[in-house]
Amino acid sequence: MSDGGGLVDLHHHGDRDAAPGLVDLAVNVRLPAPPPWLADVIAGSLRDLGRYPDPTPAVLAIAARHRVDPACVLPTAGGAEAFTLVARAVAGYRPVVVHPQFTEPEAALAAAGRPVMRWVLERDDGFRLDPATFSPSGDHAHSDLVVVGNPTNPTGVLHPADDLRALRRPGRVVVVDEAFMDAVPGEPESLIGADLEGLLVIRSLTKTWGLAGLRAGYVVGDPALVAALREAQPPWSVSSPAVAATVACLSERAVAEAEAAAVAFAGDRAVLVRELAAVGLSTGASSAAPFVLVDTSPLGDASVREDLARLGIAVRRGETFPGLGPTWVRLAVRDPETSRAVAAALDDLRRLRHVA
Repeated sequence: MSDGGGLVDLHHHGDRDAAPGLVDLAVNVRLPAPPPWLADVIAGSLRDLGRYPDPTPAVLAIAARHRVDPACVLPTAGGAEAFTLVARAVAGYRPVVVHPQFTEPEAALAAAGRPVMRWVLERDDGFRLDPATFSPSGDHAHSDLVVVGNPTNPTGVLHPADDLRALRRPGRVVVVDEAFMDAVPGEPESLIGADLEGLLVIRSLTKTWGLAGLRAGYVVGDPALVAALREAQPPWSVSSPAVAATVACLSERAVAEAEAAAVAFAGDRAVLVRELAAVGLSTGASSAAPFVLVDTSPLGDASVREDLARLGIAVRRGETFPGLGPTWVRLAVRDPETSRAVAAALDDLRRLRHVA
């Protein structure tokens, strides 16, 4: 592990790598639009747009889904709003963001005028976090706010819940981005549970349910910390359609559907990894997420992103993640036919670049 430095575009996301007409492997949204039953729920909520939104139904649905007290819950306008609220409302003079991971937490802290230390995980360690780093004798013993993803975007690494709980100590808040946890069958390493002291867990509903344009997410955590976020949240931040969608997406039917999708993702991801290996490319870590991080350095030192775009495929560039460079790309998991197509395209690039 090492402290990371260097300037990157923290606001770059996969939607900027996608373009009309390209097969989209850059954006990690499972569906292009919500399923019909969910679209009907959202459409029905439009009848109430003349009234200010009431988040109470969403609060109760989140609390019931995770079996926690409603005081531990805050609906948000997607996960990104939650990071902004953390940056504004959660104390901490020595925040550490564990990279490579989703860059909005660092961007939000920087926008709030809070200098961030980066702790960059290494490929040689499988991009896995060693909790000893944050122990009383570790390199970041004095950090009082730690942000980490699980499963981490873009590596797909699923850290053991016990390792993340071990980061806690008096005077430190641990923020865990679980935006993709509902894509992990059974959610075995989620930190949402009975013991939330010192924890804030951030969830997103946009990825699984095709709701990126609606902005639906939530926080579950230590009630005192959640109260601080609630105080900082702008009034009526979560729209009536987002409230209705949150309730619907946390119903028993929806949870079962998400679990089935997670199982399907696991099978499709295995196909993608196998197809990549067949053309001599490996993933940076064992992924538990609906995406994989791929090392394309066997194809040369230059990024493959533009070449793949000319071949009709959009991928997420890696160099805007602290700790990664231009030969890394993140690929969303799609159906087996698409996986075979992207592997074939990468193999074509090998020949075009005259790589042995």
